[in-house]
Amino acid sequence: MVPFMALSQDVVGGVIGGADRTLDPDTIRRFVHARLAETDLDGRSVCVVVPDATRSCPLPLLLSAVHEALDGRATNVTVLIALGTHAPMTDEQLAAHLGGSYTVRNHEWWDPARLVPLGRIGADRVAALSEGRLREPVDVVVNRAVVEHDVCLVVGPVFPHEVVGFSGGNKYFFPGVAGHEIIDFSHWLGALITSAEIIGTRGITPVRALIDEAAAMIPGRRLALCLVVESGSGALHAASFGPPETAWAAAAEVSAQAHVKYLDAPVRRVLSVLPTKYDDMWTGAKGFYKVEPIVADGGQVVVYAPHITQISAMHPEIERIGYHCRDYFVKQWDRFTHEHWGVLAHSTHLRGAGTWDPEHGERNRVTVTLATGIPEDVVRAANLDYLDPATLDVDAFAADPDTLVVPQAGEVLFRLR
Repeated sequence: MVPFMALSQDVVGGVIGGADRTLDPDTIRRFVHARLAETDLDGRSVCVVVPDATRSCPLPLLLSAVHEALDGRATNVTVLIALGTHAPMTDEQLAAHLGGSYTVRNHEWWDPARLVPLGRIGADRVAALSEGRLREPVDVVVNRAVVEHDVCLVVGPVFPHEVVGFSGGNKYFFPGVAGHEIIDFSHWLGALITSAEIIGTRGITPVRALIDEAAAMIPGRRLALCLVVESGSGALHAASFGPPETAWAAAAEVSAQAHVKYLDAPVRRVLSVLPTKYDDMWTGAKGFYKVEPIVADGGQVVVYAPHITQISAMHPEIERIGYHCRDYFVKQWDRFTHEHWGVLAHSTHLRGAGTWDPEHGERNRVTVTLATGIPEDVVRAANLDYLDPATLDVDAFAADPDTLVVPQAGEVLFRLR
């Protein structure tokens, strides 16, 4: 077992760091050692729930510190990748992502044998949690590894998020390692609120309330090491430890300072340059979510990602349904209620605000243009605009006073003051 190491004066009430600094690796390691040393984990089995590669996070450092702190104490440690409904990571990807040799499981959300029911949230309770937006029961189903271990430790970042307000905490259980139904349910609830309305909202949003209610059904102990990552570098601004609810709340306050940029006036056009960690538009759509609030009515968002060649690796039905505003689905609900609600939610999130009625059809607030490796016919059939990425001149966009170029898009939220 690694001996206890004294912490620096940066630690205040279980939180280390702040939005105005980054933490060095030794300080982070000492923080993890100290927090786990004071936690009763002896003789316990531990499931460490971590993000996939679509989230910036220095996991090799953090998992190394966690395993050092648990060595000789925990009976066994399993790392569970919180995929939600993303594609599984390969062995090669996992080795690079985690940085060590661990017992690892992808969250196999498509395999009922890997899932276990925890109970049901009733219709009346759903109505209360959703502030009346939904009134029907939802079954709470989670990865079997969560209930097969005595303790679940979430290790993951907190960012502004289009479905829940700020990501992290119990969101790593629901939807991170959940069954398909509650994943769809929670995402559609967020879509009913709309991405532009909920993204970057502090406190307990209706979706967060639903997630916390589901997480309370997990029989074992839940803990979280919540992280605020410097976007683009992977360094840590801050970390907090404790029950997921309190650790998340502390990290979200720092994230609200570190990951939200304010403009004084809307812009006509945004060029979102996506990093390669987003390998399809299902994940790369974050490049739109984070900038929609600052685009003027009638403006445009160009998502630039020549490396992306498909809309979704795991949800091909989005090509058939296409991208539409919320009201397109809500006002034609009989047509779409049988579809996966999570797919409908993703559709609304990338299309943004708009209206639909039988007489005028769909009218969207902004134009969404993909400059990617996805073929033009596929893009246009999905109800988005197309731009050949080979013709796009980033420098020319940057020289346009009516255009904002956002490098490494997808994590920092832009808002108007």
